[in-house]
Amino acid sequence: MNQLQEERERHHLIGIMSGSSLDGVDIAFCIFQQVNGGWYYSIEQADTIPFDKHLAERLSKLNESTAESFVDMDIQLGRFIGNTINEFIEAHRPERIDYIASHGHTAFHNPQKGYSSQIGNGAIIAALTNIPAITDFRSLDVALGGQGAPLVPIGDAYLFPEYDYCLNLGGYSNISFNQEGTRGAFDICPVNKAINYLANQAGREMDNDGKMAARGNVDEMLLEHLNKLDFYHAPPPKSLGDDWLNTSFLEVLKNASRLSLQDQLRTVYEHIAIQIHEASRGTSDGTILVTGGGAHNQFLMDRIRERNTNRIVIPESRLVEFKEALIFAFMGVLRSKGMTNCLASVTGASKDSSGGVIYEI
Repeated sequence: MNQLQEERERHHLIGIMSGSSLDGVDIAFCIFQQVNGGWYYSIEQADTIPFDKHLAERLSKLNESTAESFVDMDIQLGRFIGNTINEFIEAHRPERIDYIASHGHTAFHNPQKGYSSQIGNGAIIAALTNIPAITDFRSLDVALGGQGAPLVPIGDAYLFPEYDYCLNLGGYSNISFNQEGTRGAFDICPVNKAINYLANQAGREMDNDGKMAARGNVDEMLLEHLNKLDFYHAPPPKSLGDDWLNTSFLEVLKNASRLSLQDQLRTVYEHIAIQIHEASRGTSDGTILVTGGGAHNQFLMDRIRERNTNRIVIPESRLVEFKEALIFAFMGVLRSKGMTNCLASVTGASKDSSGGVIYEI
């Protein structure tokens, strides 16, 4: 194969993302091509498959599980993902699939203690689909002294270089950017994890379009306490997980239980907008690509725009919803070629790496 043929080689992958919001599995069939050093992509088909209530409940209580229950959940989620992929393939009939690249579901994330665990057994996925599967993208970086997160900046750098910032609004928010020729990135703050926690107390799954928050008022004392949390004043590299959420962020909210849920929500929205402003202060007239479920929350986006002088760009709906699945598919391409897919500049590891365990069939 000559160089021109190599550059025009097309890579067909299915990317799988299970976010911390526990709303289900995002699955995207993507095609990638490298031409003249640049990467091009297309999302050919994509679906979100919701978790059934029992599975979501088990995932939400992983921190309370026994060792045997944890191992069983790894297998059960692998089966769910494998069966979901088979149904997706039957429905969409993609022309071919080279690899499946699955992020899995983060069960525990504590890089300070040297671990980050994503379940959704890759061997099971490969066995059920008869397609090579790549999983466990974080462990090598953690072993190299990194946070194992965020991972998406490699995709931001190659697939979306025209934006000054790439901002994801999921269970947690994270941002990536170019800084003097080097990719920088870090987790910012809770978004849907915090919003949903409060909405659940009102018997709702979420605060649809921020309607509950819009009826509340900002409580300056609560806002000050949230903004003073140590995480926000620590330099990158840094990442967030449920351990920190439960022991730090939610404890502040519990101490503010005297406030109405509307006022707590309104204050959390303001807090999110402030922290995103702080994270994107490197430029005042740049562009921010915003994706993730929070991009659909109109009131949240209004607050972010109000606080930010950069131009906010929300792309077409498929990219908003499936950008992370797209990037994990892209990380799978890089891993299959032995290329760097995890950047030490954003995780703090001792060196770049090509992370992910490949289960060949």
